[in-house]
Amino acid sequence: MADAVVLPTPKAELSPTRAIGATRWIAIFFFAIALAFAIVAKSLGDTFYLRLATEALIFGGLALSVDLLLGCTGLLPLGQALFFGLGAYASALTLKSWGDSFWIALAVGACVSALVGIVAGLIAIRSKGVYFALISFGLAQVVSKIVFNTRELGASDGIIGVPPAAVLPGVASTDPVAFFLVTLAFVALVYAGLAYVMETPFGRQLAAIRSNQHRLAFIGFDPKRAKLAVFVLAAAIAGASGALYPMMRGFVSPELMFFQVSGNAVINVIVGGTGTLIGPLYGAALLTALRSVIGSYTEHHQIVIGVLFMVVVIVAPKGLIGYAAALIQRRRTRTAA
Repeated sequence: MADAVVLPTPKAELSPTRAIGATRWIAIFFFAIALAFAIVAKSLGDTFYLRLATEALIFGGLALSVDLLLGCTGLLPLGQALFFGLGAYASALTLKSWGDSFWIALAVGACVSALVGIVAGLIAIRSKGVYFALISFGLAQVVSKIVFNTRELGASDGIIGVPPAAVLPGVASTDPVAFFLVTLAFVALVYAGLAYVMETPFGRQLAAIRSNQHRLAFIGFDPKRAKLAVFVLAAAIAGASGALYPMMRGFVSPELMFFQVSGNAVINVIVGGTGTLIGPLYGAALLTALRSVIGSYTEHHQIVIGVLFMVVVIVAPKGLIGYAAALIQRRRTRTAA
């Protein structure tokens, strides 16, 4: 009797669902650590680090809007601070003129940025690559200079004396713990919403645009319509994030629209992990902490940030979270083998 031939068992391959799952667990870890941080800070009576962490989350929201364009659609926005600043100004003017409602100020900031995003998007989506980046940069420069020279908006001084926002009865933006948790909830909802969107047919269109937008047109979809929709969505997210800024700081200035804010958001995305969605939040938290710590020793903290940026680009091109997710995937593959 012939010996039976034993075929080797094929190694288990990691499915896309499991690949996404690694990033999801990293996201859950981020929000769990944030909640633990709030509990510890509350017990210690800390205010400074809570405010710093809240600022990191606010700029993390801006970075999420950048990742939606850069990582998910393949469009590099060098002027996303335009919508962040518009949201901040709209929120500040709302709180000073129409009452102290957190929800109204947040909605006005998002809607104003979305409306401007429609106009800016109709201009910007006609181009791609470096030309898209330059057009978005130019639009931000034009608007920031207009705001900088408008006396009714405070000119170079901005708007000061913005009153606190009332989130709920008895809960105001002046409460460091409460406002940190509100900002964390906002960022978590934005992240969860974008993660859901990327799994829908619209999200697949965005992924197709990132790969090759001409093929998307061949199968019957209009890439310009999808690009305009995602551009406006990113503008609304940036505007809503900006609306939180004057609630925390009590002022706004034209500097919120400057290129440095847009550049920092892009760095947050690349360092954290382009296209991961949760990576920008890690990047914003890491770089905000580094600026605070290093800035207490020297005013040249940008040198350290620049060196870190170059190291990450060279060593981990997919960003810190992209590298961590790949490491988790390899371990899961070995376990399943």
